[in-house]
Amino acid sequence: MDEQHVLTDRRGNVGSLTLNRPRALNALTHGMVSALSEALTAWEGDDRVRVVVVSGAGERGLCAGGDIRAIYEDARVGGGASAEFWRDEYRLNAYIARYPKPYVAFMDGIVMGGGVGISAHGSVRIVTERSAVAMPETGIGLVPDVGGTYLLARAPGEAGTHLALTGAVVGAADAVWCGLADHFVPSERLGALRGALEDALGEGEGEDDGVGAVRGVVARYAGVAPEGRLASDREWIDGCYAADTVEEIVDRLYGHGHPAAKEAAETILTRSPTALKATLAGLRAARGLPTLERVLEREYRASCAALGTGDLVEGIRAQVIDKDRAPRWAPRELGGVSGAEVSAFLAVPAGGDLWGGRGGL
Repeated sequence: MDEQHVLTDRRGNVGSLTLNRPRALNALTHGMVSALSEALTAWEGDDRVRVVVVSGAGERGLCAGGDIRAIYEDARVGGGASAEFWRDEYRLNAYIARYPKPYVAFMDGIVMGGGVGISAHGSVRIVTERSAVAMPETGIGLVPDVGGTYLLARAPGEAGTHLALTGAVVGAADAVWCGLADHFVPSERLGALRGALEDALGEGEGEDDGVGAVRGVVARYAGVAPEGRLASDREWIDGCYAADTVEEIVDRLYGHGHPAAKEAAETILTRSPTALKATLAGLRAARGLPTLERVLEREYRASCAALGTGDLVEGIRAQVIDKDRAPRWAPRELGGVSGAEVSAFLAVPAGGDLWGGRGGL
């Protein structure tokens, strides 16, 4: 069934990739990751395909992330399927980031977790009035992955830290401001835009600047996104999240006085304490790592480590399986997470690192 979950089509100059699991919010399976990689590899050498467009079937969104039910079942039995899935998924994220042809992502509707990975690393990223973009991993005992810490570490000020720790959902304007997207196009114009791209980059056109030519087409359909809020909240975000520890961040948020800061503190305290501390460490490290590939390798280590914490199984249980929204984290408090437990998220997985070998970061 996985080949039916990624539909491929070529019309004019456009190769279209459509995630086709609308009932599951187009959540990624391992087979879908493989299908995306195979299609991109084939089109890289196909001169008829001058632009790639990725979108999601249905009206609800591009992609809600990886198939966390499958991860839950694998983690419960201590299997290795999740690590293999992440290995191929993160390699796909890196491939998208360096894809030699314009890669256009329609980030319409829900775009979370793995959905960010297959879109926000693209060369032309389009959001709409329906876009809901987030990296919500700390809520299930995981850390932001798929290059999420690379992207968020490069957001203005401490906005990325805020989004990573809280898992907050942002709309179109904030996604563009944070660097997760490039253009706002009303959803009703996406069909016309796709049609225009099919005729764009004709033979001999845009040979040296395909992305620039595509952006020129997109500009004809783009508009001004509904107003966001992150830029106006930057004063308290930057001041509070610049702290060195999650505990101090929470204290600053509570002490600031802004209602949104207090709300952020309360949200953070519902997340996995272990995941929160590992996430903050990963974000700070990502600022100093020069390439997406290096960050992805660090994230791969962290994701594999999360499989053994217990919080990942518990978080998915509470949010997706039983849906009681009452995870029993272990430890339950931030102060109970030791430095050694955070350092474990840097350990090379038993099966080797993302790019092979036993280390190298």
